[in-house]
Amino acid sequence: MKKVVCLLLTLVMLLGLVACASNTAPATEKIESTTTEETKTEETKTEEAAPAEETASTEETGNVHIGIVTGSVSQSEDDRRGAEAFQAMYGEEMVKLAIYPDNFTEELETTIQTIVNLSDDPDMKAIIVNQGVPGTTEAFRQIKERRPDIICIAGESHEDLPEIGSAADLVCNNDFVARGYLIIRTAHELGCDTFVHISFPRHMAYETMSRRVAIMKAACEEFGMEFVLETAPDPTSDVGVAGAQAYILEKVPEWVEKYGEKAAYFCTNDAHTEPLLKQLLEYGGYFIEADLPSPLMGYPGALGLDLTEEAGDFDKILKKVESAIVEKGGAGRFGTWAYSYGYTVSAGLAQHALNVINGESELCDIDDIAKAYQVFSPNAEWNGSNYTNADTGVKLDNVFLVYQDTYIMGDPGWFMGSTEVEVPEKYFTTK
Repeated sequence: MKKVVCLLLTLVMLLGLVACASNTAPATEKIESTTTEETKTEETKTEEAAPAEETASTEETGNVHIGIVTGSVSQSEDDRRGAEAFQAMYGEEMVKLAIYPDNFTEELETTIQTIVNLSDDPDMKAIIVNQGVPGTTEAFRQIKERRPDIICIAGESHEDLPEIGSAADLVCNNDFVARGYLIIRTAHELGCDTFVHISFPRHMAYETMSRRVAIMKAACEEFGMEFVLETAPDPTSDVGVAGAQAYILEKVPEWVEKYGEKAAYFCTNDAHTEPLLKQLLEYGGYFIEADLPSPLMGYPGALGLDLTEEAGDFDKILKKVESAIVEKGGAGRFGTWAYSYGYTVSAGLAQHALNVINGESELCDIDDIAKAYQVFSPNAEWNGSNYTNADTGVKLDNVFLVYQDTYIMGDPGWFMGSTEVEVPEKYFTTK
């Protein structure tokens, strides 16, 4: 009996172990299965996340909007054409254009609001103002208060550079210091004995222009030339553009008679340039380069040229302008930059902003700025440096002065090698 009971107990224990084993095996398999399933799910999520991130990046790039504010065609044609060229390259959806008033000195609030309004666009990433007329600094301050993420860039500021530099992320002006010396040096090399500077009080109140006048005057003394200041009406005054241009047309014959045919002329306003060129071609005199140089600055109107077919191709534009200059007997007396400064600044600064947004460039790197400029001036030689405050000696890290080599039109024409000339140190503190 005892043996039977022991045998039965043994059988019961064996059956219990088998049952436990039977229940444990599936449970272990289920845990392993669940772990494998979760791992596969996470891997799938990771694989799905990668394309999603790429898509987000693409969408983000697609949603980058860049705003460019310029003057009108009548006041700043090259600036406007450069903005239009950049828009044509990247599309109207991405590039938003605006125009500040012609009479910006009297319509300050409108100017400010025109610039600030671009920041209402939630996709706006950079705003470029060329030229940085009065009101640009205040507009940038307002933009930074509401949208600190927007990159604010000024090209060719009319406001004091330290002031606008305190509000803008980047400022790029023509090198009024180096050019003040180089323009006079070029005129001297061409045989000029007099330099006539034409402007008006509003412009002479700008530090950039008043310092350049002081440098030009000092350079004339160095090269034994006479320096003359002439005043003409401000196109933003009551006389308007038409009245200012009529004055230049009337006065140039008198000036040529007074100062002789070996005098070189320079004006600080775009609207004055066309009538000045037209009369110098007829009555004599030299024109080294415009305040904001370009083969489009004044020359087409003065020469009666239609450059529709050459639009955007500055090699062809320069060739056509030069041919007309030679035909009218102006060889060796008229100069320019081979590529438009205003055009290059509008398009180049917008390109630079895009490069910065895309992580391809540093905002305040002169080499990166030049790289963007050269997209729109592929064969140009550029030079430049940081702006130095003449009063304090402080160099501003986010304000740059740049210039291009001077080209004198002839048969054939030639570059003056201005970008290779070392400007004497004393001119950087002349004021």
